[in-house]
Amino acid sequence: MIPLTAYTDRLSGAPGERIAFKVTSVGTEPVHASLARIRRGDPNPAGPGMKFEDLSAAFSTSFPSRVQRSFPGSYAVVEGGVSLSPLGAITMTALIQPTMPEAGERCVLSRWDEDSRTGFALLSTPDGMVLEVGTGSGEIVRVATARPMRSRGWYRVWASIDPAGKSIRVGQKALHPEAGVVDGGEGWAPLDRSLAHDARRPVWIAAQQASPARRHFNGKIEDPMIVAGVVTDPASLALDPARLPAGTLAAWDFSRGMDGIDIDDVGPGGLRGRLVNLPARAMKGSTWTGAERRWMDAPRHYAAIHFHDDDLHDCGWQTDFVFEIPATLRSGVYGMRLACEGHADIVPFFVRPPRGKRTADVVYLASTFTYQVYFNFARGNVDESYRDRVGSWGAAPHNPQDYPEFGLSTYNRHADRSGVCYSSRLRPALTMRPGFLTFEDARGSGLRHFSADTHLLDWFETMGIVYDVVTDEDLDDEGLDLIQGYKTLVTGTHPEYHTLGSLDALQGYVDGGGKLAYLGGNGFYWRVARSPKLPGVLEIRRVETAIRTWAAEPGEYHHALDGAYGGLWRHADRPPQKLAGVGFSAQGMFEGSYYRRTPAATDPRVSWIFDGVKGDIVGDHGFSGGGAAGFELDRADIRLGTPRNAVVVASSEKHQSHFVPVPEDILGLYSTVTDEIKERLVRADMTYMDTPNGGAVFSTGSITFCGSLPGNGHDNDVSRILFNVLNRFAGLGLTWKGR
Repeated sequence: MIPLTAYTDRLSGAPGERIAFKVTSVGTEPVHASLARIRRGDPNPAGPGMKFEDLSAAFSTSFPSRVQRSFPGSYAVVEGGVSLSPLGAITMTALIQPTMPEAGERCVLSRWDEDSRTGFALLSTPDGMVLEVGTGSGEIVRVATARPMRSRGWYRVWASIDPAGKSIRVGQKALHPEAGVVDGGEGWAPLDRSLAHDARRPVWIAAQQASPARRHFNGKIEDPMIVAGVVTDPASLALDPARLPAGTLAAWDFSRGMDGIDIDDVGPGGLRGRLVNLPARAMKGSTWTGAERRWMDAPRHYAAIHFHDDDLHDCGWQTDFVFEIPATLRSGVYGMRLACEGHADIVPFFVRPPRGKRTADVVYLASTFTYQVYFNFARGNVDESYRDRVGSWGAAPHNPQDYPEFGLSTYNRHADRSGVCYSSRLRPALTMRPGFLTFEDARGSGLRHFSADTHLLDWFETMGIVYDVVTDEDLDDEGLDLIQGYKTLVTGTHPEYHTLGSLDALQGYVDGGGKLAYLGGNGFYWRVARSPKLPGVLEIRRVETAIRTWAAEPGEYHHALDGAYGGLWRHADRPPQKLAGVGFSAQGMFEGSYYRRTPAATDPRVSWIFDGVKGDIVGDHGFSGGGAAGFELDRADIRLGTPRNAVVVASSEKHQSHFVPVPEDILGLYSTVTDEIKERLVRADMTYMDTPNGGAVFSTGSITFCGSLPGNGHDNDVSRILFNVLNRFAGLGLTWKGR
C-alpha cells in the first residue's frame, strides 16, 4: 500500500470555508502537514524544476499516523433486513446476467453472520448456482446445480430453504437458451440437521457480509425477491409491483431512484436499501427489447444494476485535520504537504476569491471535471524505463497502475471488460499530483492535466499577471454569475469534459461580452452528468462515434444521474467550434510539431497577436512532446459552427505519421483517408474571433501549447503571443520584459 497519501472532502473553497483532509499513513510517528502554493509541477531537470511557495507559517499541524484502507467492490445493503425474523421456510429469486461466471464464487443474495457462520448465501460459481446454508456449528451445507452459466446470458435463479421438510434447493433457468448448451437445472439436498439460516443480519445483494465485503458479483442483477414458504414453481416468480406473489417478504425494484444510491422495496415491509461503491444504474435489463432507448420512458426495461468487484465511490476515511482558508489567502492553486518518516505527498486544492467578489481581472478555470474523469487512469505504460525516469527526476512516485485499491478512471474498463462510467473525487487521486508523469516523453516532460496546467500557473507568476481561480464544479454549481464581470477567462490545456451547466455558463460569458482564452486542445468535447444526490460524482456514457477507450452498450446511452443523452457535445449540436471557434480534429502520440503563421495574420485586426514575434514558425520547442502543436489538435470549421468572422492566424504542419483524424469525421473511404484529406484534418488552428457585445475568443487548438511557455526563461514566441493576448483582452497595461 502507499505509505502516505490523502484526499479531501472538496476540491475548492473560498476564504472562511473549511476543507477536510483524510489521510492514511503506515508510520508510527505523527504526520506533519503544511500549506504551500503550487507554482510549477514539472520535475524535468532540463527546466526550472518544481516550484512551491512555502506557506507553513500560515498553516501547519501534526496528527497521529493511522492506516485507513480502501475496499473496492459494489453491492447493496438492506439494513432493515434484520427485521426479517424469525425466518421459517423461504424462497429467494433474482434475474442475473453474470459477466465473469468463470471467476470464482460470487454472491447474488445473502443474509450472513460470519462470526457465527449462520445464514444463507446464493452464489454464482463456475459450476452454476450454489446455495450455502449455515448450521450454527461452523459447518456450511452446500447444494449446486452443476450447470455452468454463459457469460452475459440472462438467467432466472432461485433457491429455497425448508426447515420443516429438511431440504434445500437451488436452480437456474436460461431466459434465452442456446442450442447444444445445457445451462439450466436444479440441485436438491436433504438436511438431517437443524438449520441456522436465520442470521438476523442485514440483507446484502451482490456481495456477502464479512469485514470487508467478499464474493463481489460481476454482472447485472434485477428484481431480487424473498418470499415466505417454499414455492412449487420458483422459476415462474416475477416482480410485478401491482401484483406481488403471495407471501412476499421483500421485492427490490431497481428501476426506481435511478439518480441516486437508494433502492426501493415494493414489498409490504418497505425494506429500503442503499448501494455501496456506485454500481452502474440505468442498465438495460432482461425485458429490454430495443423499442425504447430512454430509461425514463420505460423504467422497467432498465431494472438491472451492473455490479463490479472493482467499483469505488467514497473511501469513507475519517478526517485527520481541517484547514480553514484564511481571509488573507489569495485565490490560487495550493497544496497540503504531508510528511512522515521519509515519506511525502502533496494534495492539491483550489482557493477561490471571496464569494461574490473578484480580486483580479483574469480568472483561470481549473478543469476539475477533466481531472476527475481521468482520476487514476491505469494506462499500462509503467515499465522499468518509466520508473527510472520517475526516480531520477524526483517525480510523483505513485502510479495508479500499481494501486488498484483507489479505483479506476472512466478511461479504464472493469475486470469484466465493461466500461467505467462513474468517477468520484472522494478517494486519493494519484494522477492529480504535482510532478505526475503521464508519459515517458522522449522530447519533453510527459505531463498532462493538472501537472501540465502548472506550466500556465508558473507563466502567470513570471509575467506578473494577477488572477483568480475557480473550478468546473464551482461553475456548474453557480453558473454565469460566478464568472460574469471578469475581463478574461483562461482555460488550461485540456478542458474536455463539461456538464450542460458549465458549458452554458461559458457560452453565456462569451455571448455577454467576455473574452475567452482557450489554451488547449480537445476541449468541450464530452458531456458529463452530476446529481445533487451524489456530490462529488461524475457520470459519462461513451456513445456513438468518438475517440473513446470503451463503448456504451446499445440502449445504455442516457445518463442515470440526469437522464440526458450522453456522448459528444457535437452530437447534441453543441460542437466546440460554436464556443471556441475550433474543435477536436486529430490525435497522435504524445509528440508536438509547430505552427506556421498564415497570410491572414498580417491583418491589422489580428496582427497585434504577433507583436515582437519574429518569423513565421511558432512553437518549434517545448516541454510537452517537443512542440506547441501536438498530441490532440483542434481545427476551425464553419460547417461545425466556427463564426465567419474567425481568423486562423496560424496552423500547424508536418505532424508525425501516427496522427489520424477523429472518428466522427470519417464518413467513407474516399472522403477522409487520402493524404490530401488527412493533411487538411490533421492540424491545429490558432484562431481569433469576435463575439457579440464586444467579446472575443483566442484559441490555440493544441493540448501541448502551454508546454512551450517555459522555454528560455519564458522568453519565447509562444510566451509572447499569450502575453499579447491576455494583456489586450484584460487591459492589463503590462510591458513585455523578455530579452
